[in-house]
Amino acid sequence: MMPKRADVVIVGAGPVGLALAVGLVDRGHEVVVVDRLAAGANTSRACVVHPRTLEMLERIGVTEQLTTAGIHAEQFAIRDGDRALVPLQFRELASAYRYVLMVPQQVTEQVLLERLEELGGSVHRPYAAVDVTQSAEGAEVTLDSGDVVTARYVVAADGMNSKIRDAAGLGFDHSDTLALNFTLADVRVQDGLQHDVVQLYLSRPGMLVVAPLPDGSFRLVAEVDDAPERPDVAYAQGLLELRGPQSAPVRVTEVVWGSRFRIHERVADRYRDRRVLLAGDAAHTHSPAGGQGMNLGLRDAVTLGEALSAALTTGNESQLDQYAAASRAEAVRVVALAHRLTRVATVPPFARPSRNAVLRLLSRFPAFRRSLTNQLAGLTHTRQ
Repeated sequence: MMPKRADVVIVGAGPVGLALAVGLVDRGHEVVVVDRLAAGANTSRACVVHPRTLEMLERIGVTEQLTTAGIHAEQFAIRDGDRALVPLQFRELASAYRYVLMVPQQVTEQVLLERLEELGGSVHRPYAAVDVTQSAEGAEVTLDSGDVVTARYVVAADGMNSKIRDAAGLGFDHSDTLALNFTLADVRVQDGLQHDVVQLYLSRPGMLVVAPLPDGSFRLVAEVDDAPERPDVAYAQGLLELRGPQSAPVRVTEVVWGSRFRIHERVADRYRDRRVLLAGDAAHTHSPAGGQGMNLGLRDAVTLGEALSAALTTGNESQLDQYAAASRAEAVRVVALAHRLTRVATVPPFARPSRNAVLRLLSRFPAFRRSLTNQLAGLTHTRQ
């Protein structure tokens, strides 16, 4: 049965909503989490968790479970076929987590859900939030079932097309869509690919990301002219042959899952309107370059959970305002970084040899490699 009241209503039970719920329930607050889907995501989708995110997830008690479930990739290599352009070493980071964690999104969600249930929380499914109204004392969330839940605060963690964000008047003023098409495929292969390194191939035919996953498969992401809705084995094989390693043959044996997407670049002008706050893709969305999206959202969740707990406990909302300002500022930086990485990776064919030559020259400077490694790891800004 749907509760009538709560301290906080969280709309959306993806990684961001679940992480926020864990932080609040662990601090003794009453939380209602609703999600429009009958079950959680069952595809890999976001699959990178960065060192700074792992540091912050320690605060809600899930880092150990996540790191046990994923691959610890200590290296990131930018290549042109078999030629190394920029080798990066995460093992040199100033962090307890000197690697990027490769773990499918559904595993991240499962770890967070199990932690939430261990603390006595739960997710109410399938319920879609259709409206929110506010007063000085709190807010009311109306669900498609007709139920109305009253709370002191409401958090929109329901993705790029958030109903709650728009109902609260926190929608994006504009939307930029890069005129680029991408294909994504999780594949199984026979030999030829490394299981401990994430690789970005910047070849003349185009870019290709190859990243290992814990089940032995590999994530392929490529910018293409006309991405198929569901890439098959032959399509994935062609990408690897044209853009990937050249000396060691790689044979694709299965496409586990595939999709296509275009890039939207958005940051909400405000993250807060009185009793309603934004987190995750409801607040920001951008290129997947560098695997920043889910990481930024998870860091939103940890920071917002602490700010909400302070407001609920003391009545002082200053930390909510700090969250809204600081998290938005970080989102602007991350969107800009992802945009730059995307533009570098997708320059026109005539410019690709020159780009690669410049990258190879820059990689000779330790400061350049160190800066890029820290940016990818999320360690360039003051830890919250």
